[in-house]
Amino acid sequence: MRDTALVIMAAGIGSRYGKGIKQLEKVGPSQELIMDYSVHDALAAGFDKVVFIIRKDIEEEFHECIGRRMQKFMEVRYVFQDLDDLPEGFTNSYGRSKPWGTGQAVLAIRDEVKDPFCVINADDFYGQQPFRQIQEYLVSQDPDEKRQRICMAGYRMENTLSDNGGVTRGICKVDEYNRLLGIDETKNIIKTENGAAVQKPEGLVPLPANLTVSMNMWGFQPEFIPILQEGFKKFLKDLPAGDISTEYLLPIFVDELLKEDRAFVDVLYTDESWFGVTYHEDKEKVVRAIRKLVDAGVYHENLYD
Repeated sequence: MRDTALVIMAAGIGSRYGKGIKQLEKVGPSQELIMDYSVHDALAAGFDKVVFIIRKDIEEEFHECIGRRMQKFMEVRYVFQDLDDLPEGFTNSYGRSKPWGTGQAVLAIRDEVKDPFCVINADDFYGQQPFRQIQEYLVSQDPDEKRQRICMAGYRMENTLSDNGGVTRGICKVDEYNRLLGIDETKNIIKTENGAAVQKPEGLVPLPANLTVSMNMWGFQPEFIPILQEGFKKFLKDLPAGDISTEYLLPIFVDELLKEDRAFVDVLYTDESWFGVTYHEDKEKVVRAIRKLVDAGVYHENLYD
């Protein structure tokens, strides 16, 4: 059996959330974070190690809030997303302060992860099923010299919306074999009485029902890391002079690999309902949702009992 790692992206600033560090919000009945449930579910699915991608300025608080208790159950490592962590020959010459995006975040694990790995967001609750699906996929795949073998948890759009504002989702086009054909990173998707719609300057544009979306839950082989690094170099080289906001995003890079026939992505469908803390007002809904799961016996009142 191959070792597998869970990689949690927790370095985001969360500009729409308001005050506080949303990744460290306590939402469980015994003060658990959303990440506690993700790590719990990953451990149950067979993952051996968790790697947290964080900012250096929250390292101590992060360790106290979650890392200290996690290390009792599995191997824990920390890596740091840094604006100046750039390939040789590149500098942050325009004084950028916004993070470079999820693609650069994942590159922070390059010296720490040598096994197949699953990537998730820190502030998203994914449910138990996709951790089992991705772990089984990762340990069953052999390396492919021509194309990267990638998997992705596929959620139903209606299960992933916020009641409190617009969200960004990767809208997926999938073939009859459950292979991803393309992914369109779409911003300002809101919930309406008639379903999901995109908020545009000219008004609301309704979206079809039952769309499949990505929630940034991916499964990769270790060979993906150097390819991601080469992609980052190209991104930086092509970045217009003075651009301080465009991000190197994981789903956009995966979509590029698909277009170049350098990867295939198996979509692992789940009926789990997503919930998370995009906005501060989302927190109470998350608390209620976890309370419901505890009452149903899915989780213990104290997750670590």
